[in-house]
Amino acid sequence: MLRNIPANMQGYKLMVTEPPQPKMRENDNGMQEIATDRNGVQQFVVSLFAKRKAQPGEFAGKGEEIRVTLTADPGDGFEEGTYVQLIDATVSHWENNGRSGLSFKANGLTPAGADLSAAA
Repeated sequence: MLRNIPANMQGYKLMVTEPPQPKMRENDNGMQEIATDRNGVQQFVVSLFAKRKAQPGEFAGKGEEIRVTLTADPGDGFEEGTYVQLIDATVSHWENNGRSGLSFKANGLTPAGADLSAAA
């Protein structure tokens, strides 16, 4: 299975549709709990509207909402409507009970147009 493939999102505008919040999962007892990675580090999730940047004379087409798991708390300043860039974004294919899809992950967020080398 393909996992953690680097994803170049530079050709897309990414707008926050749901601000970052702790990622939750259902435990064996059916209760919601904070999701952590294998090392016990808390995970976060943000919903973004991703739309391809159109070149002059092109039609950008429709966009799509994606949920991105963040490996660290991105901090404040990422409210609904904020344009952002993902830091070290990856994509993985998943399959479960006859369903499949793509999952997105990133090491963090930075405001659109910021210098990613300084944010990393």
